[in-house]
Amino acid sequence: MSEWFSGDVVVNGVKIHYHRTGGDKPPVVLAHGITDNGLCWTRLAQALEGEYDLVMYDARGHGLSDAPEAGYAPEEHVADMAGLVAALGLERPALIGHSMGAANVALAVANHPDLARCAVLEDPPWHTTYDLEAQAARVKEWRADLVARKARTREQLMAEEHAQNPTWAEVEFGPRAAAKLRVDPDVLSWISPQNPPIPWRDVARKFACPVLLITGDPGLGAIVSSEVAQEVASLCPSLKVAHIPGVGHHIRHGQFEPYVEAVRAFLRE
Repeated sequence: MSEWFSGDVVVNGVKIHYHRTGGDKPPVVLAHGITDNGLCWTRLAQALEGEYDLVMYDARGHGLSDAPEAGYAPEEHVADMAGLVAALGLERPALIGHSMGAANVALAVANHPDLARCAVLEDPPWHTTYDLEAQAARVKEWRADLVARKARTREQLMAEEHAQNPTWAEVEFGPRAAAKLRVDPDVLSWISPQNPPIPWRDVARKFACPVLLITGDPGLGAIVSSEVAQEVASLCPSLKVAHIPGVGHHIRHGQFEPYVEAVRAFLRE
């Protein structure tokens, strides 16, 4: 990590901060989940930096990127991603996303078929049903929790996360705690009823590049069910599914070795 560097680009009027491993290697752009930031990919970047040039960026409202008062719809996140790729002069990078980042990556490759050579989606928020009232209540509760977390110290947040996820590697806790302290609660408008999810069936039908969908166990908190995964695969012949058992929504944190094995094999193809 000592050789990594960081920088900023301005896209769509917003400063986007990034960390990059560098080197003359195939580029990979990493899109984090909501309330995380680019350095939450640290462990994966350490595993892959010998083979790839990894760009870990902070989405708008997260980390050291600008936090505009509005503009957190999926389409605006996708415009930032495409702008980052162009500003850094990346030639058809691989895109990897988790949760919100996975949904944004999926929309990016659907709407910009020449943007990426391939994409990896780690448990995107592809639900079978959408309850407007329940989602509004969830966002309100989540916002209150975010505000409360920002009043704690980094060490307190790390201890809480460690207690909740004792099997995770130590390297995971610091970046996640730092992300919670810096995130703007307005980022939650990405999942608010004002920005209802774009139907994943419509998105999957437009995939033109190879896509890897990584799923966990819904019984442990993962979002994508086996039924959704099967339907997505039927809609997109270029999509592969890698199911990793024994883990919930945070697949790479909870089952890192099989996750990296699946990603590395896919990227090498």
